[in-house]
Amino acid sequence: MSQLHRVVVGLSGGVDSAVTAHLLKQQGHEVIGIFMKNWEDDDDSEYCSSNIDFVDAAAVADVLGIEIEHVNFAADYKDRVFSEFLREYQAGRTPNPDILCNAEIKFKSFLDHAMRLGAEKIATGHYARVRLNTATGRHELLKGLDPSKDQSYFLHRLNQAQLSKTLFPVGELHKSEVRRIAEEIGLPNAKKKDSTGICFIGERPFREFLNRYISKEPGPIKDPSGRTIGKHVGLSFYTLGQRQGLGIGGIKTQGAQKGGSEHTPWFVARKDVEKNTLWVVQGHDHPWLLSPQLQATDVSWCAGQAPASGTYAAKTRYRQTDAPCHLQALSMPDGSTGFELSFSEPQWAVTPGQSAVLYDGEVCLGGGVIHSASACPPKTD
Repeated sequence: MSQLHRVVVGLSGGVDSAVTAHLLKQQGHEVIGIFMKNWEDDDDSEYCSSNIDFVDAAAVADVLGIEIEHVNFAADYKDRVFSEFLREYQAGRTPNPDILCNAEIKFKSFLDHAMRLGAEKIATGHYARVRLNTATGRHELLKGLDPSKDQSYFLHRLNQAQLSKTLFPVGELHKSEVRRIAEEIGLPNAKKKDSTGICFIGERPFREFLNRYISKEPGPIKDPSGRTIGKHVGLSFYTLGQRQGLGIGGIKTQGAQKGGSEHTPWFVARKDVEKNTLWVVQGHDHPWLLSPQLQATDVSWCAGQAPASGTYAAKTRYRQTDAPCHLQALSMPDGSTGFELSFSEPQWAVTPGQSAVLYDGEVCLGGGVIHSASACPPKTD
């Protein structure tokens, strides 16, 4: 049997972390639960589920017969995740705070706290796996076995020190099996629905939330011909590929054939921050929405060093199918090292601020923040 440890489990109140704690206890580890409170700006809001989640986590700990501690990381979160999130939005980009939260809070603040409790390992309910590659002596981050739930994309910034101390028991299982185990052992949250949305926004309407922190600067919405066809409420409130909430339905592209064209949806294709202009195009496969290449900066590699240039697969957004690409190192204007990906097939709505994550088969190598992407040249008949 593998070595037994004191393991601190992040209990979120959800079923995945609950089953994680159960599986580790079943394996003979000494298990302690910690509930992380990362947000406290609006505890009494109808959208904030933190108090309910803690009650659920405590009920799970009670059934499993383990201790649970409530730890407040809200100050760390505001400093290291939320402030960066706002900065990126104000710059016209679309950040992914869940990736930053994993790197800065769950696998830094939480990991440090667990080590102070004398833990040798931490565990969370993420659908991913860690293995030690005996040939290289390095820990590798692998995709979860359930392809529909794999969360390695959100964990790609974890380094060797973090991976070496982390366990992901449910990464070896399919979600249906996790629910089955939860029901079998009588967990009170066995049927609780999965949480959606960004951790600090919860289920609340996104634009309403952002409104409280970012000032509105309305400006024109233009089509590719330069015609103004509407007014946006502020560039921060839109993301590339967005088609809902533009307020321009029924408008035809200039020069379009009569009939039918007004029903083709409009999509956000570009954001010009300097001119405060939102550019939109009609049709899902418009060339402005397709990118054969991207450049990424702020890179992070799980192995501690960049993989060799060559052919890999990448995701430019979560839930996307791995796209074959060629990786090339890139020197950025600020002197840092980034990378460029050239895709076999152009990628749709590649969005600055989101992450490009690289894979070699089932191994997640790491990635970087998308800095820019080139659009396909228009087709000529």
